[in-house]
Amino acid sequence: MPQLEFHTFVPQLVWLAITFGFLYLMMARVALPRIANVLEERRDRIADDLDQAEQFKRQTDEAIAAYEKALADARANAHEIAQATRDKLNEETERQRKSIEARLAEKIAAAEKQIAATKEKALGNVRAVAIEVADAVVTELLGGADRAAAERAVDGELK
Repeated sequence: MPQLEFHTFVPQLVWLAITFGFLYLMMARVALPRIANVLEERRDRIADDLDQAEQFKRQTDEAIAAYEKALADARANAHEIAQATRDKLNEETERQRKSIEARLAEKIAAAEKQIAATKEKALGNVRAVAIEVADAVVTELLGGADRAAAERAVDGELK
């Protein structure tokens, strides 16, 4: 094997050093700077992406907060509108109830007056009918009657 021949050992070491030095310089001057640039670009891109993600997260949080505030405002507004509508309907119902009660009171008063008038008229007719019946009974039983006496008797009983 040529690597194990001692008389060519020194030139092999020289060429090894030259090759190693050349490869080292190539790696240090060409390959490693390119790799470092790629790594730096990746690090910058990742940092930018993280910053952008953080900004989007902040915007999302702000949008959620604005949405929740708008939703709370809308609920409060809806509650106020519902309460105002309830109050208005209650007021309208109360006004209609009072109006109906007033009309019913008027109708009840008119009906009571009509009942009193009808009762008075009926009582007036009862007197006349009672006098006629009493006169007819007395005439039938006794053969003749005094109409004035029948009126006095009926008036005495009605009072």
